[in-house]
Amino acid sequence: ECFNSPYGTKYFPEYAEKIPGESTQKLSEVAKECSVYLIGGSIPEEDAGKLYNTCPVFGPDGTLLVKHRKIHLFDIDVPGKITFQESETLSPGDSFSAFDTPYCRVGLGICYDLRFAELAQVYAQRGCQLLVYPGAFNLTTGPAHWELLQRGRAVDNQVYVATASPARDDKAAYVAWGHSSVVDPWGEVIARAGTEEMVLYSDIDLKKLAEIRQQIPILRQKRSDLYAVEPKKPW
Repeated sequence: ECFNSPYGTKYFPEYAEKIPGESTQKLSEVAKECSVYLIGGSIPEEDAGKLYNTCPVFGPDGTLLVKHRKIHLFDIDVPGKITFQESETLSPGDSFSAFDTPYCRVGLGICYDLRFAELAQVYAQRGCQLLVYPGAFNLTTGPAHWELLQRGRAVDNQVYVATASPARDDKAAYVAWGHSSVVDPWGEVIARAGTEEMVLYSDIDLKKLAEIRQQIPILRQKRSDLYAVEPKKPW
């Protein structure tokens, strides 16, 4: 999250870029050079005088497939531990963001979006089998909720969940928890980074996903006659 900028409201205006811009151009070039789908963390984006926390995604030909603007802004106050108000400088996104690959459909969120189960549920209802959240939980929320929320979203929706966090910099104004992870639909953490920089690999086994959904068929057992989570806006 915010890989090209220090994480802090006073930094976002200084480091914000338009899309396309310097950072996204480089991401596009790398995606094309390596012929991969590239979820480019997030950057502060400037558009029409507003700032957003935005995750751009590029296809194997370098084309911008989608950009997710963080829907839920990180405005919290834990007395004596952390106070942060993204809304001081950022505006919230107002749309869902998913993209298709030859392998599966991928849904996107950014950091605080992970706390909102409804967003993940909508993605699952729309066929996503992998949810990806660039994030930067801190030393208060990280040890308490980072892994818990990933495992919860994965089990609730029987999907894979992947998160990418900055490595920890104890000298930064905002210290990230680290621990990028991949969680499978059974809720098991199948890959986990530490606090240092590292490259993490994991396989997404759609056969295992299908088996879990067959064994515990919660997606078709939901009581839609009693409750439902539906998007209010079209995709």
